[in-house]
Amino acid sequence: MPFIHQAVRYAGTGGLLDGVLPHIREGVQRGEPVRVAAREQTLAPLREALGDTPVELVEVDHNPARIIPFWREFVESHRGPVRGVGEPIWPGRNAAELVECQLHESLLNLAFEEDFNLLCPYDAEALDEGVLHEACCSHPIVDGAPSPHYRAEPLPLAPLPPPPSGARVLGFEIETLSEVRQLVRDAGGDPDFVLAVDELAINSVQHGGGRGIVRLWKEDDALVCDVRDQGIIRDPLAGRLRPEVDAFGGRGLWIANAVCKLVQIRPGLVRVRSGPLLPAR
Repeated sequence: MPFIHQAVRYAGTGGLLDGVLPHIREGVQRGEPVRVAAREQTLAPLREALGDTPVELVEVDHNPARIIPFWREFVESHRGPVRGVGEPIWPGRNAAELVECQLHESLLNLAFEEDFNLLCPYDAEALDEGVLHEACCSHPIVDGAPSPHYRAEPLPLAPLPPPPSGARVLGFEIETLSEVRQLVRDAGGDPDFVLAVDELAINSVQHGGGRGIVRLWKEDDALVCDVRDQGIIRDPLAGRLRPEVDAFGGRGLWIANAVCKLVQIRPGLVRVRSGPLLPAR
């Protein structure tokens, strides 16, 4: 069977269990490996209801860009049909995270062709009506029936808000990549974030016209960095596949997705967000 991507809208704990448990138990009865990736508030009642049922329960990763690699690893580590429950969207996601989650929900339809049945629960009591409608656009099946709103093509990319006026700006080329790394270190970026920005700058040198511009600023307790160049990333799955099968700048984007809290890819631009800052030097 081909990839099946479903959404279920639920209300309350009872609705969650009614919507998700039949999907899980059907997979177990068929001998399919089952993985559930959700926030802890969703895992807790499922854990209690499932008891010793052989199901993998894991807390979902915060960075939406890790959704596809996460499920790719699961699918490729088993032979035959597999089944999943994934909750990338929950109340409390900020606006930037929500947009990327919605993008990756739509990209899942391009990323998989295997016999993989994925159910995505949506909290209908707490999520905005627009979010629930978008779920109907990115999932061919909603609440057990074909969605009349399903959109086969990926979600159009929403433009990113411009950097603040006080952002630090640095132009770079191959001879000045060390200045990019130093800029991020001095602003309090940890080694992983320095590595991510460096890899993106190297991508700009190699694939984006030989040079680029970095803009760096603090936002809440994190660093945000734009790396802009003249290149255009045309593959919507760039950075979501393993580097050896990713056609464009796979290694740098893959590393950024692996270590950053949030990664947003747009034509000519990659924006990354760090975790909590180190003390600035």
